[in-house]
Amino acid sequence: MATSDRRLDVLVVGGGAREHALVCSLKKSPRMGRLLCAPGNAGIRDDAFLVDIGAEDIPSLVAFVEREKVDLTVVGPEAPLVAGLADALRERGFAVFGPGADGALLEGSKAFAKQVMAAAGVPTAAAATFTEYGPALAYLREHGAPVVIKADGLAAGKGVIVAHDLAEAEAGLAECFVERRFGDAAGTVLIEEFLEGEELSLLALVSGQQILPLASAQDYKRVFDGDAGPNTGGMGSYSPVPAVDDALYQELVETVVRPTVAELGRRGIDFRGVLYSGLMLTKNGPRVLEFNCRFGDPETQALLPRLESDLLELLWAAATGGKLPAAAAWRRGAAVGVVMASRGYPASASKGDVITGLDRVRASDRVQVFHAATKEAGENIVTSGGRVLTVTGLGDTFAEARARAYAGVEQIRFDGEQHRTDIALRAEKWEASR
Repeated sequence: MATSDRRLDVLVVGGGAREHALVCSLKKSPRMGRLLCAPGNAGIRDDAFLVDIGAEDIPSLVAFVEREKVDLTVVGPEAPLVAGLADALRERGFAVFGPGADGALLEGSKAFAKQVMAAAGVPTAAAATFTEYGPALAYLREHGAPVVIKADGLAAGKGVIVAHDLAEAEAGLAECFVERRFGDAAGTVLIEEFLEGEELSLLALVSGQQILPLASAQDYKRVFDGDAGPNTGGMGSYSPVPAVDDALYQELVETVVRPTVAELGRRGIDFRGVLYSGLMLTKNGPRVLEFNCRFGDPETQALLPRLESDLLELLWAAATGGKLPAAAAWRRGAAVGVVMASRGYPASASKGDVITGLDRVRASDRVQVFHAATKEAGENIVTSGGRVLTVTGLGDTFAEARARAYAGVEQIRFDGEQHRTDIALRAEKWEASR
């Protein structure tokens, strides 16, 4: 274990905007030694040394950490966590921020998450679980719609179908069981109660039974304005959430986060990473929609620019069993992150489109551009996937933060670019009404 003042070499695993935000926050620490990222992207290259290893290439990542004697590995995406990357590194004596495969199953299996919530007494939407199309269809026709169809396993944030009528629900089941749109992730399918209300993301750093809740955030899953169109991995986010006052914040920690962590402990799971609770604030009280086992994307791009505490110290403490503080320090005001996506997203993704205007959006303490699906092509930076960039604006008010974020978006161009224009609009209107 490092002494309290020794510099730490850190490897961030992943190559999206979440990982870029992690890198940008980590590099501020006075304890930062070498900052590495595998595989990274064209934007992360400016802030960390890139390592040409894929995020799911566990043998190569383990070999690299051993060879370079990396002090701390921070795992961004869920897939390598579910596949056991943290376990493989810990078995060799290395510190990792991210749960083992047993804890990551909270995200890797929605059915397992429901079992944990039931045992912990955590409020969640009612759901039935199926492994065959026929019984699922019979259940659906008996119970009707609206419902939510969920692939049990990992589907890159897209394995959720909100069906407002029976026809949509039947089509969703067919996508899972017949068309196999989500592959093995939909070998088991949940048909879940449809909930209405305000959505909320609450992330907490967890180390064993220690909990450090982070600021509230809200993301936008649907691709188009007004929450229209199919679900995506996330089209934007903002922090904090005005609907969450101190009393509600504490209620969520005590009724959702703490009992879940306690139940994991009862099951012998030593969780060291982020517990992400996706919640719906319904008229009957908060309900958990999902758990994730890592920093959210795009929530991280709104949360970390507001964080004033030393992220490296926090992640190191969580990974090594050190003492977490009672609270983190946050910049006052608001952060708004707007995702710029490629043509065809989320059904497909245009690649190779030249991105211009990045040099006009200078990173400052008020606007940051986090790269996701970008790569270098000669002297150009081009798109390489669906969600290309997140532009985050900071301000004393939501109006200021939104204005800065969208001013940044307007300066960046690539063919087929699409983005939502209503990120944090509700928060701005709420603020104006006060």
